[in-house]
Amino acid sequence: MEKEGKTKSLAQIAADDIIKLIKDNNMEPGQRLENEYELAKRLNVGRGTIREAIRSLVSRNILEVRRGAGTFVSYKNGIPEDPLGLAFEGSDESLALDMMDVRLMLEPEIAALACVNATKEQIKNMMNVCDKVEKLIKENKPYRQEDALFHQMVAECSGNTVVKKLIPVITSSVQLNIGVTRDRYKDDTIIQHRNIAEAIVERDIYKAKYSMITHLNILRNGILENK
Repeated sequence: MEKEGKTKSLAQIAADDIIKLIKDNNMEPGQRLENEYELAKRLNVGRGTIREAIRSLVSRNILEVRRGAGTFVSYKNGIPEDPLGLAFEGSDESLALDMMDVRLMLEPEIAALACVNATKEQIKNMMNVCDKVEKLIKENKPYRQEDALFHQMVAECSGNTVVKKLIPVITSSVQLNIGVTRDRYKDDTIIQHRNIAEAIVERDIYKAKYSMITHLNILRNGILENK
């Protein structure tokens, strides 16, 4: 006999089945799931159960619902928004500098690894995001989310499972750095993102690595100017 409180609801079982479906089909972040009707038919449950299961998976950063487009595998890989509790740490400048030091340890090597392991589809997705960041900056529109997504896509290109789990930490730093540097380096961002992306397309490990170092050092110097 199961202990009280251990029995799973239909929605929880459906959520587990959706996770299994994602794994079995090797679905990548950004890929679209079947619609509610198709999922309900596949899992042999009602559409209400599917909706509840999807809400649960969205809250766990496993899925993302885009209005009018559908349900997608989340780029957050099931990781909490602030896994290190950075919101409770010191001043923005000090925290941004500490995070930049960590990024300099990690991201140049991630970019180098991306040159070796990136698939054609991942490269295509990365270039699309690179183009979108440039377009938003030139139109003087908010671009923080897309900037973070570019760095996520580079990490996805690395093909390393553990690196994928570090993405939320990296992207939280990206958004913090833009705020601390008062967005003074957005024109440099266009150039450096393009250099990094083209190096990965060319499978040029050293160019990718040092383009990332250049990009991060520009931001790091901007943070130091504000301290």
